[in-house]
Amino acid sequence: MKKNKHEKYSLLTAITMIVGTCIGSGIFFKSDNILISTQGSILLGVLLFIMAAIAIIFGSLTIAQLARRTDQPGGLVTYAQEFVNHQTAGGFGWFLTLIYYPTITVVVSWVVGIYVDILFHLQASLELQFGIGFLFLVICFGYNILLPRFGAIFQDVSTFMKMLPLFLLGLLGILFGDPLSGLSDLSPATLMSSSWLVALGPIAYSYDGWIVATSIAHEVKDSQKTMPKALTIAPLIVLGIYIFYFVGITSYVGVDQVMILGDAHVSVAATQLLGPIFAKLMIVFVIISVMGTVNGLVTGYMRMPYSLALRKGMFPFSRILQKVHPQLDIPIYSSLIAFLISSFWMFIHYICTKFNLLPNSDVSEIAISIAYILYIVLYYQVIKLYIKKEIKSFFKGIICPLFATIGSFIILSGGLQSRYFIYYVFFCGFIYGLSQIYMYRHQK
Repeated sequence: MKKNKHEKYSLLTAITMIVGTCIGSGIFFKSDNILISTQGSILLGVLLFIMAAIAIIFGSLTIAQLARRTDQPGGLVTYAQEFVNHQTAGGFGWFLTLIYYPTITVVVSWVVGIYVDILFHLQASLELQFGIGFLFLVICFGYNILLPRFGAIFQDVSTFMKMLPLFLLGLLGILFGDPLSGLSDLSPATLMSSSWLVALGPIAYSYDGWIVATSIAHEVKDSQKTMPKALTIAPLIVLGIYIFYFVGITSYVGVDQVMILGDAHVSVAATQLLGPIFAKLMIVFVIISVMGTVNGLVTGYMRMPYSLALRKGMFPFSRILQKVHPQLDIPIYSSLIAFLISSFWMFIHYICTKFNLLPNSDVSEIAISIAYILYIVLYYQVIKLYIKKEIKSFFKGIICPLFATIGSFIILSGGLQSRYFIYYVFFCGFIYGLSQIYMYRHQK
């Protein structure tokens, strides 16, 4: 096979991009949301982490079968085009470009502002938190365009650095807390209620990001072998770390306190366990962790308009968007479009947060749930490849996509608990419809 001249990322970067994008902000600022939804049950939270993990572990194993068969740019869009059809690929691409990527990116960027506020005790207004988050978003797009290799290095370094607060706080919480008591506290009334399914929303957010790495698959060295390995190893790392941290922090700080303190519970736990100086250091690591997540999302997102533009009649301004800077090897105009869309969603997220339009949620959670519907379409294609005997393994061709589909429905069930879910479905359906109309008119 001809060597791809754009290959520049290693297996390590692919793994750290998945782990680094998943682990970042979600586990830190969603722990209180999870406990609120489970009515303070740590055990039920752990069970939900495992249930949600079904979606990413088997989903990754399934998508890996498609990644093994192509090295073309586009990630999910490529898989949809090659294994489903052009129209479905366009619908996927518009959803990912206009809704999925930007909503997740801006929410995590805002979290950078939250933890900078906590670190310096700014008592900052919501506007200042958003301002700090937006400033980092600008910087992140800037260096990923002008210094793309720095973005890859930052992804590797930030992923390893973010392991420290998670592992340390989890370990100390388990050693000095009372995990057995917390894990045994589960009332039958809570278990019988369906309200705890709402926790799948914030948990899905905490896990989300594993699919983002597929957008750089064409730039990964020997991607047809490397990406399946990365998609297999990374989700298992994420699951183990999440459970370890969640049990440790809630056992030490206390369920009620985590729910009361919200995002500040990390700082409080670090102060009590390590003292004020080390607590500040932990918050610094958390900020770097969240920045690493933004970096991974931006790295993937800035290539999405470019990937759509390479396909005839799939996206507006395709002639401009498919241009790659000869020296930087980066699609400049694609990156700028991604930044502008992100800026729009930052404003929408600010309005929703300012006026509490999405209580105990944000603009990204339902988008994540809907994304899992799209994944099911690709999982079915893997089953078809097994039926055609292109995939020989029963486990890879049937078991993995079957459990991945079950996991997707588990995540979807969490999204259905939101009273706004139906409106979001209509909005996403509207965007999908626009994509089909545009492609119909521009492919004649």
